[in-house]
Amino acid sequence: MQKVLIIGAKGMLGQELVNIFRGDKDYKVTAWDFDKIDVTDETQVKEKIGKLSPSVIINATGYNAVDLCEKDKAEFEKAKKLNSKAPGYLAKLAKKLDATLVHYSTDYVFSGMPELPEPAGCGGACSSCSLHEGFVPQLGFDENAIAEPVQKYGKTKLMGEESVQRNGEKFYIIRLSKLFGKPAKSKTAKKSFFDVMLEVGKKNTEVKVVDEETSCFTYAPDLAKKTKEIIEANKPFGIYHVANEGACTWYEAVVELYRMAKIKTKVIPVSSDEFPRPAQRPYVSTLINTRLNPMRSYKLALREYLKNTK
Repeated sequence: MQKVLIIGAKGMLGQELVNIFRGDKDYKVTAWDFDKIDVTDETQVKEKIGKLSPSVIINATGYNAVDLCEKDKAEFEKAKKLNSKAPGYLAKLAKKLDATLVHYSTDYVFSGMPELPEPAGCGGACSSCSLHEGFVPQLGFDENAIAEPVQKYGKTKLMGEESVQRNGEKFYIIRLSKLFGKPAKSKTAKKSFFDVMLEVGKKNTEVKVVDEETSCFTYAPDLAKKTKEIIEANKPFGIYHVANEGACTWYEAVVELYRMAKIKTKVIPVSSDEFPRPAQRPYVSTLINTRLNPMRSYKLALREYLKNTK
């Protein structure tokens, strides 16, 4: 029986990780949140986790107040502690314990300006290269793309990735984007985009939504399941991109949400200039997965999410 420690257990992702691992008798699960451990305190990390001695440590903590981090120096310092220093402490201890560390990162480590794939031909041997009709290059960032964050939050997350790589040995860095799912149990957690848009749609006859910032959504239960699959398959250690299939803008996602939820509110597409925010967002941050079997479409996941929120 493997001993698994899940940190951030009351968060949106953390609670799903707890459910999926506790549902398997091959695992003994310890679930801690901020009331049980402060991962920004290296002494606590060494003493509490060292005493537990798990074989798998899953770090589902993280600072994600993107705009607050950008405009407030004190908040930026908090973000650096939780997103950068804490992963390094966990990686260092995991190496000492010979444990596997799972750490989550974000599409916001990318600039938002991916390079277009170079045209390539095949001499007529296939029907899917750029010389054939119907070929659409995938615009986004794969696991090996250069990370160049454009806002402070992304910089702290990249620092966390580098800290894990520098201090750890057996680790999975899993990048996700636009997480949604059942609301977190933690009082400090923020609502997902879809939670907010459902509330707004029920109160208004029309809503304006940014028709930019193309990326993928990640359904928390699907991410938890994929995390377990990665560990059990003994995948090579390194960086993985885990998001549901189907890149879209915020506007396109809301149109789909309201259609499924049978909400008649009119959705008006607008540019990001309509809603000025302190932190710049990537214009395109679609995560391209080249190392794993693809996950289901975000539309299928969204249908399940709506069914479970009734």
